[in-house]
Amino acid sequence: MNLKPLKGQHHVSAITANAQKNYEFYTNTLGMRLVKKTVNQDDTSMYHLFYADERGNPGTDLTFFEIPNAGRTYRGTDSITCTFLRVPTDDSLLYWKKRLEDHGVSHEDIRKGGTRMVLFFEDFEGQLLALISDQGNGGVKGGSPWARSPVPQEHGIIGLGPVMLTVSDLGPTEEMLTEVMGFRKKGPYRLEVNGENTVHVYETGEGGNGAEIHIIERPDLAQQRPGRGSVHHVAFRVEDEEELRRWIQKLKEQRIASSGFVERYYFKSLYFREPNGILFELATDGPGFEGDEPFEHLGEKLALPPYFEGQREQIEARIKPLNTKSP
Repeated sequence: MNLKPLKGQHHVSAITANAQKNYEFYTNTLGMRLVKKTVNQDDTSMYHLFYADERGNPGTDLTFFEIPNAGRTYRGTDSITCTFLRVPTDDSLLYWKKRLEDHGVSHEDIRKGGTRMVLFFEDFEGQLLALISDQGNGGVKGGSPWARSPVPQEHGIIGLGPVMLTVSDLGPTEEMLTEVMGFRKKGPYRLEVNGENTVHVYETGEGGNGAEIHIIERPDLAQQRPGRGSVHHVAFRVEDEEELRRWIQKLKEQRIASSGFVERYYFKSLYFREPNGILFELATDGPGFEGDEPFEHLGEKLALPPYFEGQREQIEARIKPLNTKSP
């Protein structure tokens, strides 16, 4: 079957126990824009928050499901262990190091991660994140930071960078990425993060920061027990619904269990697990977030897809109001 290469990261979805603090951290501290305040379509009693560039371009979204009673995360293997966020230059990392210090955010020193400079830090729930410099980076273009962000646009976050997985057995995951999903293997690098590790790099499409998966093999670790601050899944970009349906057929032919077609209104999706159990999603680039809200007012009100609009009163009664005044 003749499929186009996946275009790179689409979004990463994680878990928070406190939507209000989550909003304040990702908008006021990290300067991202809340482009959609909606609910988890599989459980409408919880928020689903989308932070991104100025209009939620695909490849810039970091999203969160709110689970108020979520316990702590016990870090381990067979999980998504770090999400990288792209910033324009090496100088941007200097700006960010000072900003994180000023906001009391736990972080490490700026260092080299492969061929690029990175700055590891944690959010208020212990989720491991890293800012990665786009200086000298080719491949998938980044987005455009929001003009009303508290972070200067020349240093603003421009999208998702590599997503780091930690797995107990690299071989089957590599086979899934290269033989099924069309990723290309790149040279590894050494990185000290939770110990000294070899990081295996895979890229798709145009490559670069926005289209890489970084994998650490750690058979010595116990499996992660997810909770607040853990990552639920990573999604990869496909052009449109027609291409997504080709992927559904390919997985069926390969006898890989999947969700089949899932309507998410803002995009169309397909879910499946790689051999170590990490949840992957393929998601279409469109329609996007401006079908039910104008650009100027994205994320200001609770947005519901049309098929949930009839339940608005019941849904709003079950979720705690969220103050999302502009930072």
